[in-house]
Amino acid sequence: MIRKAVFPAAGFGTRFLPATKASPKEMLPLVDKPLIQHGVEEARAAGIRDMIIVTGRGKNAIEDHFDVSFELEALLEKKGDGKLHSLVRAISDMADFFYVRQSLPLGLGHAVLCAMDMVGEEPFAVILSDDVIDSKVPVMRQMIKVYEKHSAAAVLAIQKVPKEHVSKYGIIEGREIAEGVYEIVDMVEKPKPGKAPSDLAIIGRYILPPSIFPLIRKTKPGAGGELQLTDAIRALLAGERVIGYAFEGVRYDAGTKLGFLMANIAFAMKDPEIGPGLRAFLKKERMS
Repeated sequence: MIRKAVFPAAGFGTRFLPATKASPKEMLPLVDKPLIQHGVEEARAAGIRDMIIVTGRGKNAIEDHFDVSFELEALLEKKGDGKLHSLVRAISDMADFFYVRQSLPLGLGHAVLCAMDMVGEEPFAVILSDDVIDSKVPVMRQMIKVYEKHSAAAVLAIQKVPKEHVSKYGIIEGREIAEGVYEIVDMVEKPKPGKAPSDLAIIGRYILPPSIFPLIRKTKPGAGGELQLTDAIRALLAGERVIGYAFEGVRYDAGTKLGFLMANIAFAMKDPEIGPGLRAFLKKERMS
């Protein structure tokens, strides 16, 4: 039922300056793959085929990454490196990629709105690539299962966060109807700790109906002067069922330097080629 995924990727990545001055944040490597590729692979593993990437100025590297590279493939073929040739070709073959431009970074809600014409009149997923989630079952696949089982209009990935961190997230108010599944009755974007309705934060995975688009259009700029997607989803609550799902998996906030480094270490530790060497290095560092 979910055929399309939207990837907002037009932000400036200011937290990673100067590394992101000329290179998109979404192309920062998580071990040997850029962040956005991990998100695309998650969507593909959930059965999604159409990837809609919302880009902006200076984001050409994203399009180049998912495009066919004839020169590189010819070089690898000439060298007889079939393994690397297949690896590179698999990137462009894994899905169908579409691009839309967000001229100004006016918030997550605006980025999603930019994809409206490409999404059309069908439910769709939204994946934020700097929320990296390590799980046995891809989180989007988990969410689609919940979406179908509970006949929801929308499903939001949620996670408990420390009370002192609620002001960084959209926070839900809801009642648990099954293990890890919440019927959402209200939500607020980036509340102060004393005014947060819960400690359940919305994480960068969404399944949304096409009816979200007119609601985004009606939404006034909120926190930070931006069009907040949370505000539009809150309006959706008036007429449609919205579910919060506490997913299974470990989430890393790769949009911060510390979270990005933690994700790299965690994924590298699981890599059969470099994991043993990294563990030996970390053990040596702890002892020194």
